[in-house]
Amino acid sequence: MRSFSKSLFAVLFAVTMLATFAFAANHIAKSGAFAGVKANTGFVDAMREDGKLVLRLSNDFVVPDTPAPHWQLVDSKGNTYLLNRLKIKGDKYNQTLIVPAYVKDVAKVQIWCAFAEVLLGEASFEKPVK
Repeated sequence: MRSFSKSLFAVLFAVTMLATFAFAANHIAKSGAFAGVKANTGFVDAMREDGKLVLRLSNDFVVPDTPAPHWQLVDSKGNTYLLNRLKIKGDKYNQTLIVPAYVKDVAKVQIWCAFAEVLLGEASFEKPVK
């Protein structure tokens, strides 16, 4: 029985390490913390998946309680891109976003209320991610 538990431990350890290395290999950058009137917790991770830039809100991000919060990106030239709605059916939300090819880089991630047309909060990257 002991050799079985040692083998199981070794397998679980190997899987955990593989997942950690896979994340690290795809990880590009981490933003600073969100700051704003409604979106002021969490941060954004930028990573590459299948050759595409993917942004992911951290698990401690709290979706603002507003009618229509959306992902909005700002590039290094100051162009803004209003993208996906953050809230979806039920209590779920779009925690990840595949950055469209026409967005050349991402300097900031903003949470924008499309209903009130107001900035709820933003998180910046130290250097724009591509």
